[in-house]
Amino acid sequence: MAWHARLSLDYSVENARCVARFEHDGPLRILQTLYPEGDAICHNVLVHPPGGLVGGDTLEIAIRARAGAHGLVTTPGASRFYRSQGEVAAQRTHITLQENARLEWLPLEAICYSGCLAENHVVMDLAPGSELIGWDVAALGLPESQLHFDEGSLLQHLELRGAWLERGRIAARDARLMDSPLGLAGNRCIATLFLAAGSEMPRARREQALELAREVIAAHPLRECAGATAPGPQVVAVRVLAPQVEPALGLLKAVRDAWRPGLWNLPATRPRTWAL
Repeated sequence: MAWHARLSLDYSVENARCVARFEHDGPLRILQTLYPEGDAICHNVLVHPPGGLVGGDTLEIAIRARAGAHGLVTTPGASRFYRSQGEVAAQRTHITLQENARLEWLPLEAICYSGCLAENHVVMDLAPGSELIGWDVAALGLPESQLHFDEGSLLQHLELRGAWLERGRIAARDARLMDSPLGLAGNRCIATLFLAAGSEMPRARREQALELAREVIAAHPLRECAGATAPGPQVVAVRVLAPQVEPALGLLKAVRDAWRPGLWNLPATRPRTWAL
C-alpha cells in the first residue's frame, strides 16, 4: 500500500515572535518547534515516521514564510528511497517566501538504494527582499556498507521560479555519468548548497557570498571536487562531489556557518538535532 502524505507549514510574526503553524495528512509531521536563537527565529524538525519511501509513495511539503518571518527546517536523520517494483517514489517541496522573509531549508541527506525510482523536487517562489539558504544532498547507495547503486534512478529538480532551474536524472546504469572524470568520477554523494533571493542581488553581495564560500572550500579536504558559482543574479550555488555523505555535508555546513554571519549578521548557530 502506497503512502501519500502532506504537510503544510506556515511561519508568521506575532508580537515580535516567529510562530509556526502546521497541518498534516498522513505520516509526515513536525516533531519539534525550538527557539535556540530567541523568539525571532523558529526552528522546526520535520519527521516521516515510516522512515523511507517505496514505489508509489508521495510526500508533499508546502512551506510559507510571511513578511519578516525567519524559519529553519531540518530533519533528525536521512530520508530513504527504497527499491521500486516500477512506480516512482516522489518528494515534492514548495517554498513560498513573502517580502523580507528568510528560510533555511536544511534536511539531512536522501539515501537512494539500488533499484529505487526516486524523484526529489524543490520549487521556490520568493518575493522581493526575501532570501533562502538551502541544500540538497543525495547519497547513491551506501558504498561503505557494500550496498552499491547498481540499478534505478534519481531525478533531481531545483528551481527558483523565473530565475534558476537545475534538473537532471542520474541513472545507475549510465557508466559514463557515474564513473567518468567528466561525470561523477566514481563519487557517490552529490551535494548542492544555495543562497536564493527574491530579487536580483547587488553584485557586491553575490561576490561576498562567493568569496566566503571559496575561502571555506579552499581550506577543506574536498577542495578539488567542490566549487562556488553564481548561475544567475538571484542565486549563488556551492556544488560538491564526494565518495560519501559526511565530508560533503560537513563542507556545506561550514559554508553556511560563514554565510550566516557574513550575509545575515547572525551567529553560526546549528540546529540542536545535528549534535545528536
